[in-house]
Amino acid sequence: MPATKSRVKIRPIGDKVVVKRIEANDVTAGGIVLPESAKEKPKRGKIEAIGEGRLLSSGERSKMQVSKGDEVLFTSYAGTEVKIDGEEFLIMDESDILAIVG
Repeated sequence: MPATKSRVKIRPIGDKVVVKRIEANDVTAGGIVLPESAKEKPKRGKIEAIGEGRLLSSGERSKMQVSKGDEVLFTSYAGTEVKIDGEEFLIMDESDILAIVG
């Protein structure tokens, strides 16, 4: 069966973003194989969708600092985990993102 490309069927509101985690390695730098229970949830992911930006008191929207496709680092407890069509995503505030990688 051919692989299908992920298509998010959700649109975040305001300054929210939808992130797909990038899976952590199964092997440490020293060559030790980690079981599922010992792996930390990755704090790195790819932006799948972005909202329109935070609504300012002037009625305008702030410009989002991230774009769809950006690889980002985020805080440990960032966002809410959701499952859409069998795929897991995080919906988080743009402020939970610490940096853009690359």
